Amino acid sequence: MRRVVVTGMGIVSPLGIGLDHNWQRLINGDSGIRKLDNNIDGFKTDDLTSRIAGRVPKGSKHDNYFDVNEWIDPKEQRKMDIFIHYAMAAGAMAVADSGWHSDDEDEKCRTGVLVGSGIGGLNDISNQAIFVHENSPRRLTPFFIPANLINLASGFLSIAHGFKGPNHAVVTACATGTHAIGDAYRMIMLGDSDRMLTGGCEAAICRMGVAGFCSVRALATKFNDTPEIASRPWDKDRDGFVIGEGAGMLFLEEYHAAIKRGAKIYGEIVGYGMSGDAHHLTAPAPDGNGAFRAMQATLKS
Repeated sequence: MRRVVVTGMGIVSPLGIGLDHNWQRLINGDSGIRKLDNNIDGFKTDDLTSRIAGRVPKGSKHDNYFDVNEWIDPKEQRKMDIFIHYAMAAGAMAVADSGWHSDDEDEKCRTGVLVGSGIGGLNDISNQAIFVHENSPRRLTPFFIPANLINLASGFLSIAHGFKGPNHAVVTACATGTHAIGDAYRMIMLGDSDRMLTGGCEAAICRMGVAGFCSVRALATKFNDTPEIASRPWDKDRDGFVIGEGAGMLFLEEYHAAIKRGAKIYGEIVGYGMSGDAHHLTAPAPDGNGAFRAMQATLKS
């Protein structure tokens, strides 16, 4: 089996954009979570039980904020939902960070993309459903389907970078990004490709998205006035997760190829395992058996 290493990373998060900037803010203990605002966020929030979120800050790349115009041509933007915008930016950062570039057709055919999203273009789907209900279907944009399909994050990234290897997508809710990385790792390990751009992206902070997660009582509701302390996954006072948005991407390479070109190596992926609880739609098994078996499978591999 072939070894797989990480040679590039890119991130768009509620803390801003860029690896160094995000790392510095993390070690400073900064929070990217804030109160939702009807005027700023563009949808009614007053009647939602959870009114906080991790939103990607908008502004200039120079200030480590996100401006879609600095990453995607305006004519192309309308073909993509926001979750793809984030993926395109994080993917470009990961490829640039890896330092890998080739005009060789065979090498491009051995370089693939595997990016996932839990929900995809929920905001645009919601808005376009209302539009079609109130107007003629003939007025619906022809970009509606490609803009919102989850696998089009991988598709647009492959077109942008000319990567013609395996092109795939993962949709497994909160495990999506991890599964995408693990599946991409296996594609290299088993010889299907030599390099993979992989990760996850999400942009479901809209009235429909927040209302949906509130309906299944998944979101934190006790910290609407103190959003900076709301995300507390291991705390006894935890009452749900905080919805967020953004994208994180890795550039994976076969070990010997990366060494040969003198690539910077962040780390090596040495195992990957999966499991299913077969227990409940949203709640994990109370004895933690699913997580235990996933770890067992990882160690075994």
